[in-house]
Amino acid sequence: MTGARPRAVGRREPRERGGGESGGRGGGAGAAGTMGGAGSAGRALAALLLAASVLSAALLAPGGSPTPDLDKKKPVELKMDQALLLIHNELPRTNLTVYWNFDCCYHCLLRVLASVSQGRKAGEPGVAAVAVSTQHWSILQLNDTAEDTEVCRLEYKFGEFGNYSLLVKHVRDGVSEIACDLVVNKEPVDSNLPVGIAFLVGMALIIVVSILRFLLSLEDFQNWISKAINSRETDRLINSELGSPSRASDPQPEAWRRSAAPLRLRCVDTFRGPVKCMLPKTSLFLMEQLSLRAEMALTIMVFVNYGGGKYWYFKHSSWNGLTVADLVFPWFVFIMGASIFLSMTSILQRGCSKIRLLGKIAWRSFLLICIGIFVVNPNYCLGPLSWEKARIPGVLQRLGATYFVVAVLELLFARPVPETCASERSCFSLLDITASWPQWLFVLILEGVWLALTFFLPVPGCPTGYLGPGGIGDGGRYRNCTGGAAGYVDRLLLGEQHLYQHPSSAVLYHTEVAYDPEGILGTINSIVMAFLGVQAGKIFLYYKDQTRGILIRFAAWGCLLGLVSVALTKASENEGFIPVNKNLWSVSYVTTLSSLAFLILLALYPVVDVKGLWTGAPFFYPGMNSILVYVGHEVFANYFPFQWKLGDQQSHKEHLVQNAVATALWVLIAYVLYKKKVFWKI
Repeated sequence: MTGARPRAVGRREPRERGGGESGGRGGGAGAAGTMGGAGSAGRALAALLLAASVLSAALLAPGGSPTPDLDKKKPVELKMDQALLLIHNELPRTNLTVYWNFDCCYHCLLRVLASVSQGRKAGEPGVAAVAVSTQHWSILQLNDTAEDTEVCRLEYKFGEFGNYSLLVKHVRDGVSEIACDLVVNKEPVDSNLPVGIAFLVGMALIIVVSILRFLLSLEDFQNWISKAINSRETDRLINSELGSPSRASDPQPEAWRRSAAPLRLRCVDTFRGPVKCMLPKTSLFLMEQLSLRAEMALTIMVFVNYGGGKYWYFKHSSWNGLTVADLVFPWFVFIMGASIFLSMTSILQRGCSKIRLLGKIAWRSFLLICIGIFVVNPNYCLGPLSWEKARIPGVLQRLGATYFVVAVLELLFARPVPETCASERSCFSLLDITASWPQWLFVLILEGVWLALTFFLPVPGCPTGYLGPGGIGDGGRYRNCTGGAAGYVDRLLLGEQHLYQHPSSAVLYHTEVAYDPEGILGTINSIVMAFLGVQAGKIFLYYKDQTRGILIRFAAWGCLLGLVSVALTKASENEGFIPVNKNLWSVSYVTTLSSLAFLILLALYPVVDVKGLWTGAPFFYPGMNSILVYVGHEVFANYFPFQWKLGDQQSHKEHLVQNAVATALWVLIAYVLYKKKVFWKI
């Protein structure tokens, strides 16, 4: 057997499995520019790095998807993420039923894949040709159709467009023992090669640009450039970007100096772009660089929403677990919380009344929710809007609700940030936490509400505290219980017709009820995550003069939240008390992603904020028009030049190039709007 993990060889009696059914009907499955000082031209080139990297991948990656050698008698047209499997039944007087599923489908029923009859002539095997998925490890179970007994069972990871044969036969003549051998007729293609090449080219470009920026920061290199080119224009460009040559003796870091540039002297609000700010110079830079994390998340979100090259790991997980797509939205929520605190601190320092600010918060939240409802109900896709079937929840709707609660909470209990008593803000100080005890109390009560509703709310026809996907999961016993209390509350309060009708759980678990991943209960934990982002903003501001103290707190929060996640999940995908689940926005999902957010801040803060080795280009520009970019990429997703007819619809490479070019175009659009000082504020 080639590469397979056999579970059983030989004839055996039926046994109990995950769903309590016997035979093959029940089964358990474990599971920025070439020269940083070149002014506008340099920043424009930086904004196109992403497109350049992917187009390079298109040149280096292999061509269109090959056509596999198909069995002439059993032609099967393969699609993306599929392989051909030829099942040879060499057992005399025995018909076989083949059951299949992914091993990552937790406690799922196996589904019928094919039926293979005995050979029509003596010595001639019966053959069935089927297409099998290559996205995950597959479970194959073969049963004797007549006796409904298991013949053999194996696990195997098929490769895209590969050609395989499964030979079912007796080990030797006259011996009842049966062997199932899997052989490779034709090697599969490496569908992940374009992603690998694109990543390596992108990293190489980033390294080259970083080295050039470092060289341009050296006075000797600047003088060498001036002498070599002998151009006053070059000197003007270099000096305008990096400052005068005498700055080498300036004790202020380069990053601090850039924060005082006329176009950069601002705060960045997640939803409003640049806003006037009266924070200290250091806090200005912290606000600006903190927004970079959200801008990176926004760029990745655009790429994922466009399809991510049709790779499964750029799509949302079907239920428990994490993919790249599951990381983006919560990190945006996290950074939104940090920007709420920093921008609100600035506005209150300017003397704005709390009543007036409350009105602005309410109006902005209302606009976000309205824009969100507009985005998730596209007429060109679903036909003329029917109010009886309009979807209510969505990404912007959740952002609006989360923003309102967290902003009002901070407004009601706002306290001035101390500018003195540096000794009280030592590495062991908890001033950033103790000063916010009312907010912490409210958030903990809110989390208690989520836990109580999730685990104690009776759900008709479902076990109390159920966190599963329903469908064929859990042996198919709870088909209409998708999401447990979360799904029930949404269907009860919003109505099933106003929810998302095609949840990601349908991919693996074949669920049939509507379920919305941006539902009501999940919004509670979204608020919790945003408040953890507020905590990150307070660390930045309370300890702005203490780099070591900031790093220690980021590390402490990252480790603490990580330990909470380990305890809740038992360090497993499906076996924990509360698994990591994006569809539910479970508390373990919040603690895990918040832990990673703090650790990413721990890594980026010295590089971006302290040393100033990276300005954030090209990711910097979309964040200046985050709402415009998000709404625009959703509305114009199916229009040229963001989408065009592909030569091969079953090619990951072509989809990857299309999706990455579309993402790069939005980065370029954001760059042009930024240079023209056009910002869509709400």
